[in-house]
Amino acid sequence: MSGTGGTDNTGEAESGRTGGTVFGAATGIGSMPGGDARETAKAVTGTFEDFPYLAELPARGPGADMIGRTTGMLAEVYARVEPSGWRISDRPGRDTKRAWSWLGEDLDALEEYTQGYEGPLKIQAVGPWTLAAALELRNGESALSDPGACRDLTGSLVEGLTGHLAEVRRRVPGAVPVLQLDEPSLTAVLLGRVKSASGYRVHRAVDRQVAEDALREVMAVNAGSTIVHSCAPDVPFALLRRAGAAGISFDFALLTERDDDTIGEAVEAGTKLFAGIVPGTDSPLSDPAGSVMGVRTLWRRLGLTPGTLSESVVLTPSCGLAGASPAYARAALAHCVRAARSLADNPE
Repeated sequence: MSGTGGTDNTGEAESGRTGGTVFGAATGIGSMPGGDARETAKAVTGTFEDFPYLAELPARGPGADMIGRTTGMLAEVYARVEPSGWRISDRPGRDTKRAWSWLGEDLDALEEYTQGYEGPLKIQAVGPWTLAAALELRNGESALSDPGACRDLTGSLVEGLTGHLAEVRRRVPGAVPVLQLDEPSLTAVLLGRVKSASGYRVHRAVDRQVAEDALREVMAVNAGSTIVHSCAPDVPFALLRRAGAAGISFDFALLTERDDDTIGEAVEAGTKLFAGIVPGTDSPLSDPAGSVMGVRTLWRRLGLTPGTLSESVVLTPSCGLAGASPAYARAALAHCVRAARSLADNPE
């Protein structure tokens, strides 16, 4: 694998810098198909030589999914699988232990294929608000219904991620961890669209300042090197930027012109845009130059300098690839690398 920043030995586009962190030109989102940790780590590190990531393999079952994996990272908070989803429990049971085991297996595989690596290394965890929306309290209602439970989850997540980041640094000493918080439910939380357990009502919208404060607290665990991912519409770019996100990851196809102002402000403030340009499920892939045409159009519409494009944008799939075929997933990752090279070579 290549070293930090610059152009690697594959001719990949030059890395960009945000808030002191050097990012590669392309990376993945998180999930991959299949259940072979070593094969997946080999594919990911081989494709993204300057920005690999710790892949997730949810096909293995509960505990390997994004909610289960993150509950396994929590400090002194445990959860078990119920027919309705993940529910907080008193002690670590079979489901929590399975999550620990699979995370350890994935870290072993990553460590094996990053020997000598120096540079950014992305890891993912569910953010505090999507976690609160997904986790059930003992009474079966979402943790989102209880402000005290939300605060407790945020504190547990902070402590758990602190330990997880330390473990990643121990295993890959040359890596600079980049923490990705997955927040697909954040917009629904802010707009009061998360349904109650009965399905007949929705939970009250969380105050935007409260949401921002919790995100800021979690991002501080890896200050300057935390990004937030959401493949949902209406990503709250301004709120995430104020909370301290070094980068914002989103499905580029869901952008509308009403996002222009907040995106322009984010770029001018130095926030990195992780633009999802490749579908997350099997689809025809256009040529790399065609895949980034929309990104170039956005830049022109915003009146930004073309030369800053490759410095400000990281290319990714639009979302995780768990629902894709293995062959398509590998092709999608490689396509992002080629598209990033095209963007750097021809920014106009």
